[in-house]
Amino acid sequence: MIETDNMRITVANVTKRFGTRLVLDQVNLTVNPGETVALIGPSGGGKSTLLRCLNGLNRFDSGEVRVGGHVLACTGARNSHGTSAVQVRRLLGMVFQDFQLFPHFTVLENVMEAPMQALKLSRTAAVERALGLLKRVGLADRAEAYPRQLSGGQKQRVAIARALAMKPRGLLCDEITSALDPELKNEVLEVLEDLKRDGMTLVMVTHEIGFARRAADRIVVLADGKVVEEGPPGEVIDRPQMPRTQLFLRRILG
Repeated sequence: MIETDNMRITVANVTKRFGTRLVLDQVNLTVNPGETVALIGPSGGGKSTLLRCLNGLNRFDSGEVRVGGHVLACTGARNSHGTSAVQVRRLLGMVFQDFQLFPHFTVLENVMEAPMQALKLSRTAAVERALGLLKRVGLADRAEAYPRQLSGGQKQRVAIARALAMKPRGLLCDEITSALDPELKNEVLEVLEDLKRDGMTLVMVTHEIGFARRAADRIVVLADGKVVEEGPPGEVIDRPQMPRTQLFLRRILG
């Protein structure tokens, strides 16, 4: 099991602007240790921006993000991320929609690189860790392949293994199946379900409503920069209370 004690994620009144455009409008959210939360909602609603604020990739204009004992905060024009962002990123790995693998590295090297550089792991230890993770995501036989030789689903599973190589206690997943065909999506979603069973804290931006219903403990609907509804999947998907949620689900489910 993955160690998740003291891994609560708390977002308090976070506001984020890009120029004059308000992307997040005083967002409040709590993710409990070991919980799987699916962020759904219309494009442009702030989901990916919120995910990037959680691990310090995006600075925000006001509010606070707390991950375990680490705080990302903004006071006036000065942002206090500093070394806290580094610690938060070690607790929360991130997997992107576009894989972001190093094309000149083999699969094994992609997974080894961060532990060697950031954690100063020896090459021997990094190889052992990387091979174990590649076996876990079903790609042990592709260790010496290059990204160009992989399918989209395989690339995404390598990206997950690379994030896990830093031994995070949670994963942030940003629409990681949106570019994949249905069969390849299932390869990736099966890995996430395995991590959920292991107790990993997962926050996922997704348009895969079926997966969100099956795997999430809670669904949070983000629209126009605000949390408009949240609750158990069966309630939010089947019996949405808010008009904005109802409109979104009608459009996406048909």
